[in-house]
Amino acid sequence: MTNRTKTAAKAKAKAKGRKGSAARPARAPAGRSSSSTWIAIGAVLAVVVLAVMFFSGGGEDGGDGFAPSAEGTVAIDREAGPMLAPGEPVPGFSAPALDGGTFRLADQRGKVVLVNFWATWCPPCLEEMPAMERLWRAHKDAGFVLVAVSVDTDPRKVAPFVTEHRLTFPVALDSTMSVANKYGVRALPSSFIVGKDGGLAGLALGPRAWDSDASHRLVRTMAR
Repeated sequence: MTNRTKTAAKAKAKAKGRKGSAARPARAPAGRSSSSTWIAIGAVLAVVVLAVMFFSGGGEDGGDGFAPSAEGTVAIDREAGPMLAPGEPVPGFSAPALDGGTFRLADQRGKVVLVNFWATWCPPCLEEMPAMERLWRAHKDAGFVLVAVSVDTDPRKVAPFVTEHRLTFPVALDSTMSVANKYGVRALPSSFIVGKDGGLAGLALGPRAWDSDASHRLVRTMAR
């Protein structure tokens, strides 16, 4: 190959290399949109982890404050619909409120709602109510709603019970268990946490330490 031929080949190769480099798209710098996306994903994962830790009942020894007490639940001798599963839309309901009004779940959209089913004759229900009261008082002004739905067949027993135990959170009456049947309640206490989007974030069967650090973190994270 002559010197002239070699020079022409080198020039052709260099031009081809410049053309290939120009064709590669430039990498876009990381912007606010990608950062916001990761922050949003992190927030969702935090809620999922906290919910799994809390509603799974924690360790067997109960030392972490997550596990239900030894008292367990009180079974209800009544047919009910299928139990709701996390992620499903929560059925709306309206029920008479103990204060004389009406509690409507639809009115709470955009808030975190704890729906607790209980009865005056249920010892495990009474066990968790002081902790529920403390959780309610701590977050009631920060986008959190707690409603305790009584399934007592005689609603006249509810007001004296609430007064005796100095409970201030909203109480609704479901003497026919029409609301409880919608949620598939088969034992008391049964608690359902509804997210701001109206979907079921988690459920708890049996009493819980509702004023534990895990409970407060879960409510704060979901209410953001």
